[in-house]
Amino acid sequence: MTSKNIYTDCPIYKGSLISLRHTKLEDTENLLKCYSDEKSVPFFNSDNCNGDNFHYTTKERMRQAIEFWNYSYIHKYFVRWTIILNDTNEKIGTIEMFHRIADDEFNHYGVLRIDLRSDYETDSIISDILQIANENFFHAFDVKAILTKAIPDASERISALTNQGYAPLGKNFMIYDDYFIITQK
Repeated sequence: MTSKNIYTDCPIYKGSLISLRHTKLEDTENLLKCYSDEKSVPFFNSDNCNGDNFHYTTKERMRQAIEFWNYSYIHKYFVRWTIILNDTNEKIGTIEMFHRIADDEFNHYGVLRIDLRSDYETDSIISDILQIANENFFHAFDVKAILTKAIPDASERISALTNQGYAPLGKNFMIYDDYFIITQK
């Protein structure tokens, strides 16, 4: 699959605990449980998102966000998938991935954003997401490395990242810190 094909036929990915499916408007009510969760907000990566911290408290605001995500998909800016628990079909958050084009050292890197409800911010769930990303996203997005953020308080996320082969970037990504990186093997 090439980077343009993911924007014409968005795949569904299935891990051992979760599945990833392109985010739809019908996810609004379930995703509001994640994005209205004040404990989750600090873990969301809102870097370079024009001041949006992704803390949504109404169905209308959640619907607007999903409409923007779908607009961005149509225009090939990024892909946003809903994270669905395999056992219960519960929608517990989203991930976003895109191929970054920029005139800096991170040109052609992928950026992965993981937004989870706080009760699912666990090593096992995040590891399942990362396994899917590591197995599929280098090729699907035609990137040589994937960057993702984990603030120092995100101990479960950091554990999952290091267990899945990610290492601290060790410097700022643009003006932002707390990034981890994995390169294609």
